[in-house]
Amino acid sequence: MTPIPHDELWKDIIEALFSYFIQFFVPQFYDDVNWDKGFQFLDKELAQISPESEEGRRYVDKLVKVYLRNGEERWVLVHIEVQSQRDEEFAERMFIYFYRIYDKFQRKVLSIAVFADPDPHFKPDKFVYEFYGCSNEFRYPAFKVLEYKDEELLRSNNPFAMVVLATKKSLESRGDDEKRYVFKVQLIRLLLKSGYGRREIEWIFRFLDGIMALSDEMKEQLIYEEFYDKEGEKMPYITSWEKIAMRKGMEKGMEKGMEKGIVEGYRESVLEVLEERFGKVPEEVKGKVKTIEDTEGLKKLHRQAVRVATLSEFQFALSS
Repeated sequence: MTPIPHDELWKDIIEALFSYFIQFFVPQFYDDVNWDKGFQFLDKELAQISPESEEGRRYVDKLVKVYLRNGEERWVLVHIEVQSQRDEEFAERMFIYFYRIYDKFQRKVLSIAVFADPDPHFKPDKFVYEFYGCSNEFRYPAFKVLEYKDEELLRSNNPFAMVVLATKKSLESRGDDEKRYVFKVQLIRLLLKSGYGRREIEWIFRFLDGIMALSDEMKEQLIYEEFYDKEGEKMPYITSWEKIAMRKGMEKGMEKGMEKGIVEGYRESVLEVLEERFGKVPEEVKGKVKTIEDTEGLKKLHRQAVRVATLSEFQFALSS
């Protein structure tokens, strides 16, 4: 089972839980933002000022536009470092992003660095340039995942604390599947009892599952069976478990397909995946799926059944 790259996991969770991210790391700034006006990810603008891409890079950059309560527009540059080796040019890269944004767009920028790497001693928080009396110093808020205490994270009622805790436990269990298995079960139990909203739980599940991927698929199966089958919890939208559900659906559906034909087999496969992920499937959905004769269309629906976040989202895809 190929793990999802950690930079992709961080990119997705920041986009999904951005306001919680800001509240967790820079609460003073969070209080000054008018969240009712929303926020906008400036991917196009970020691409215009990004330093030349480096092969094998393992970091995440996000540029976000927000509005303060006094009506002023502000930009936030978020940089997440996830690579396992030191990047001696990190601080310089932070400075380059800052001055390019300021020079090209003339916007005030809050630059934030989060270090999600395993080196406890690597946490640059400033770039200093000095040459024969000409000097410049650029400082930015820097946060190290490994520096957070478990007790502090467990006391927090901010959903992003669980993201940080999952990352910390992932780093602490590198190369030790037994320890990671225990941590993963504990975190899932904590999340189920957290009281967070459904949307937040779904996204944190995705992140947790990816950041704490197990090399032993049998352990993933054990977790799946413990929380899905025994406790009856519908574990939503977790990458490795989606694959388990897909495999179960394919196995059951294809068995029937041998008897009833390829098209019928694909239909059954789609419905089996939906049942594995969401429980009882409405008769209306079953009826629509059973009317589809196109094999390619059924293959596409099968992929949708695996990927969608909710049954309603699948119904929308089915109708479009």
